[in-house]
Amino acid sequence: MKLHELTLSKAHELLRTKEISSVELTRAVLDRIDGVEAKVEAFITLTPETALAMAEEADQAISRGEITPLTGIPIAVKDLICTQGIRTTCASKILENFIPPYDATVITRLSKAGAVLVGKANMDEFAMGSSNENSGLKITRNPWNLECVPGGSSGGSAAAVAADMCLGALGSDTGGSIRQPASHCGIVGIKPTYGRVSRFGLVAFASSLDQIGPLAKTVEDAALLLEVISGHDPKDSTSAPVEVPRFSGPMKENLKGCKIGLPKEFFNTQGLDPDVSESVHRAIRTLKDLGAEFVEVALPHAEYAVAVYYILAPSEASSNLARYDGVKYGLRKEGQDGLADMYRKTRSGGFGQEVKRRIILGTYALSSGYYDAYYNKASQVRTLISRDYAEAFGHCHAILSPVAPTPAFRIGEKTEDPLTMYLSDIYTLSANLAGIPGMSVPCGFSARGLPIGVQLLSGHFNEAVLLKIGYQFQQATNYHMQKPAL
Repeated sequence: MKLHELTLSKAHELLRTKEISSVELTRAVLDRIDGVEAKVEAFITLTPETALAMAEEADQAISRGEITPLTGIPIAVKDLICTQGIRTTCASKILENFIPPYDATVITRLSKAGAVLVGKANMDEFAMGSSNENSGLKITRNPWNLECVPGGSSGGSAAAVAADMCLGALGSDTGGSIRQPASHCGIVGIKPTYGRVSRFGLVAFASSLDQIGPLAKTVEDAALLLEVISGHDPKDSTSAPVEVPRFSGPMKENLKGCKIGLPKEFFNTQGLDPDVSESVHRAIRTLKDLGAEFVEVALPHAEYAVAVYYILAPSEASSNLARYDGVKYGLRKEGQDGLADMYRKTRSGGFGQEVKRRIILGTYALSSGYYDAYYNKASQVRTLISRDYAEAFGHCHAILSPVAPTPAFRIGEKTEDPLTMYLSDIYTLSANLAGIPGMSVPCGFSARGLPIGVQLLSGHFNEAVLLKIGYQFQQATNYHMQKPAL
């Protein structure tokens, strides 16, 4: 196996035994990037010099016997996570040349663990999208089929992992933005419980929904990443003071006595692709063979998740994105006639179409005449969705469903129909509204050879059960071992 094809856990073992060095591993990954990045276009900013310097430091730490599971491991980071001295664009022209003066907490934790940053990954602008086509800077392509989208908004991170241009990555998930691209690219993606991972230094889209999480080649690798980035952070008022368990420990327990819920609302929906349905049902049969027990559960308010999300998320976006006005930082359009004209020209020229659409939607929902009818009502239904999940988890340890209704679609196929695009997240949105953890695990391929993932959900701060189910599933299958032909 070539060095860039290693899993994170295997690379850690080889580094620990000094069979390879971090510099060797990092050079192999950078060479891989040189070979395939022009096809995939997963990165906005590459940091080869920084990566090699970090790799040298990692090798020195290893020689002193100081090693963590991430020491010397090449990692990519979604380009809305602040990195000191390295530009953070949010894939938007309004922040195209922004260089943060500080690191996000997750970057600080990765650095402390000895990880190596190879670059900042492309994304939908300000994380608004399900296909990566809303990036203001470039379009990332799916490594399995370069004519297809990688999913979004963490499509660059997912494509980089799938194409072996890093051994793991960080993304963010506001309504499925880690799980959906993970499914489309045939890798593992985890949205942790809201509050499990610090949001300090994460450029906000919708503050009550955003959560940073890992994308990796295997469940074990994702668990190792999650352990490092999790934990309470006093810099983030939404960070939960909850102890971080050793996620990689209980994964190897068998599934006997594990109850998994099947929500009828997620399997009787129109538009569910037959290949997706068959792959998910095959995953159910595999888990039954492994000892899991399945029960039917009800999520009666799940059908309102899309409507609720597209009131609440744009409302929060409208508020959060008001700061990009051309005054303090970022783009400022010249030739303006007064302050109001500068705001108008800067925001019109700096934001893309989808971002503008969501700002308008959110501003409308928050306006004085419509606040009670839209935002307030959506908040109330959000509470009902959370209660549905709490009730369901009283009968099971986890819930299983599809991740997305279809495999990856062709670039340009849905750009003219935003409502159809929004339905790509029909199975993932409710987890963000409820604040619960979710994970996508590869479970099959479509007739066209595109990856398909299965989604696992569990109660607050119960990521361990997801990791156990996912790990046991991967031990019994080989979907995660297959590679795109680039």
